[in-house]
Amino acid sequence: QVQLVESGGGLVQPGGSLTLSCAASGITFGQYYMRWYRQAPGEERYLVAGISSVGAPPFYDHSVKGRFTISRDDVDKMLYLQMNNLKPSDTAVYYCQAKFGLDSPYWGQGTQVTVST
Repeated sequence: QVQLVESGGGLVQPGGSLTLSCAASGITFGQYYMRWYRQAPGEERYLVAGISSVGAPPFYDHSVKGRFTISRDDVDKMLYLQMNNLKPSDTAVYYCQAKFGLDSPYWGQGTQVTVST
C-alpha cells in the first residue's frame, strides 16, 4: 500500500520559514519523480517544485524561486520543502506527489500552510 504523509505545516508570520516533509512508503522511492503542489481556496492545484533522483536541477515555479528549496533523501524515503521569506500569497494546502513514468501519480493528504500576522 502506497502512502505519502505530509507534515510540517502551520501558521507563520510573513517573512518566516517552514520546512515541509513528506514520508513515503510502499514505493521504490528512488525511481519516482517527486513534486510539491499547492492549492489555495478557490484556486486550482498547481506545481510548486519538483526533483528527480538522478541529479538533474530541481524545478521551481517562478513564484517561489529563490525562496523555496526542494530536496529528497532516497535512503529514508523523504521529500522536503524548505520555505523561506514566506508571503501571505504562499497560504495554501501543500501536497506531495510521487510519479513513475506514465503511471498515475500518488498523492498525500496535504498539509496546511498559513502565512498571516
